[in-house]
Amino acid sequence: SPAAAGKLLVIPMEGSHWLSMKKVLVELSKRGHEIVVIAPDNRILIDSSDVYELKTYPVPLMKDEMEEHIR
Repeated sequence: SPAAAGKLLVIPMEGSHWLSMKKVLVELSKRGHEIVVIAPDNRILIDSSDVYELKTYPVPLMKDEMEEHIR
């Protein structure tokens, strides 16, 4: 094999970018990669999973305020 399984750090963007990336993370996990996803506390679509470890960090804008800005 040209590459071995390893550890990945993922810092995703909210939105469709994340929805596409989540499918890739599932496949990488199946191939033995250990994955850590870092996301802000006010995330909307980025959720926890058995496929990766989710770590969050605080941000000044609350989730409901973020959703209001998006609307």
